[in-house]
Amino acid sequence: MGYDSAATRSRLLDAAYDEFVERGLAGARVDRIAAAAQANKQAIYAYFGSKENLFDAVLAARLGVLADEAPFDPDDLPGYAGALFDALAATPGLMRLTQWSRLERSDATPGEIESHRAKAQAVRKALDLPDDLAATDILEIVIAIATTWVNMPAGLKTTTSARQRIHRATVVAATEAIIKAL
Repeated sequence: MGYDSAATRSRLLDAAYDEFVERGLAGARVDRIAAAAQANKQAIYAYFGSKENLFDAVLAARLGVLADEAPFDPDDLPGYAGALFDALAATPGLMRLTQWSRLERSDATPGEIESHRAKAQAVRKALDLPDDLAATDILEIVIAIATTWVNMPAGLKTTTSARQRIHRATVVAATEAIIKAL
């Protein structure tokens, strides 16, 4: 059986996700990632160049999955908020990964910035807002509302499915109220 570079790369991304979620960029160790991926450390550098580039690749891959699970629809921001809530509630590690990124880096990645700008422009058009700044504010408020559940300390959220459904309905209703108030 020959070497499967795609499988190795995939294992590295999965192992790195777990390591970065748990320990962040600064605390992550390439030797632990390599061991968990059943690969050698040199593979990390061959595929990604550095631990920082591996972090960026993990973040980009996971945000891509999130975009598939919660498709952005500027004409249905309440639906988007609900889908984003669902996706993040199902994978709380992604929120933790983005929090590590914010703690350990001075800015978002160029891909994240472009994604948010494009979404804000779509929100501006859909809601007939005066400028991109107003649209960015609306977009970021909707995202903040949708991420509240995942960010809440465990002691403040009773993690029953009934409570989660109520919180989701509140996320959607709050987003609807914001749009109605415009």
